[in-house]
Amino acid sequence: MLSPSFAATPAIAAALLGALLAWLMVRAIRKDRREYGRFKRYRSTSRRQVLYRKWVLESFLVFGGSALVVTVIVWQHIPLFFTDVAALPAIIEFSHLVDDTGALIPGLAIGVTVTLIVGSVIGIYLARHSEEVPAIGDIAALLPRNRAELRYGWLLSINAGVVEELLFRLAFPVLIFAASGSAAVAIAGSIALFGLLHIYQGVWGVIGSLVIGTLLMAVFLATGSILLAVVLHALIDLRSLVLIPVVVYRVHRVTGAARRTTAPATR
Repeated sequence: MLSPSFAATPAIAAALLGALLAWLMVRAIRKDRREYGRFKRYRSTSRRQVLYRKWVLESFLVFGGSALVVTVIVWQHIPLFFTDVAALPAIIEFSHLVDDTGALIPGLAIGVTVTLIVGSVIGIYLARHSEEVPAIGDIAALLPRNRAELRYGWLLSINAGVVEELLFRLAFPVLIFAASGSAAVAIAGSIALFGLLHIYQGVWGVIGSLVIGTLLMAVFLATGSILLAVVLHALIDLRSLVLIPVVVYRVHRVTGAARRTTAPATR
């Protein structure tokens, strides 16, 4: 483990950070984009399921494994990171606002979250007879097309919620903090990386991921609960990869070969 008192810790953390960034970005630009392009051309459900399985396993090993290794290495920096976060001007102002308004701000946050979730579910239900469902980013091909593929929608969503939150909301921010000594740089850097690794979804996919990453980071820092961020992330992905295919395209009723469905509109 890297000790905060060790003089070479920032240099070692920076070297580890640089190696991880280079590996993940090259992987995203060369491998992920190539595989997703091939996946979009598949019509056979058996071929689609092979890549689904590959992505679940690789995500678990690459993101989950990286999160575990990095967290163990920078474990001693976690309390220092949160101390520095608490000293950020924006966090201080927010804390004062919560103190001044009592339960109003947390209540509003909960109300907005519930409204967004319920509104999303209602919107999907109302769109069940539509030809197109608007989506941000090039994710149309990812949507399951039959009952067999639907299980991978569940697996991909839950796996992403767990491993991506552990990596991008905990491990990477603390590693960046260990290298830079700045919580603000750590927060911004980890959010940017989260967005850029969705480059296979196109420009709008990156932008959407940046927005979602910012919201999830805010939830994590405001509550101190990585579990809540994991659950919210999983719910967001389940909306796209399970709820929409089931409610709009009724894929749970489709067996055998993949049925071609009208893809969500992208923008």
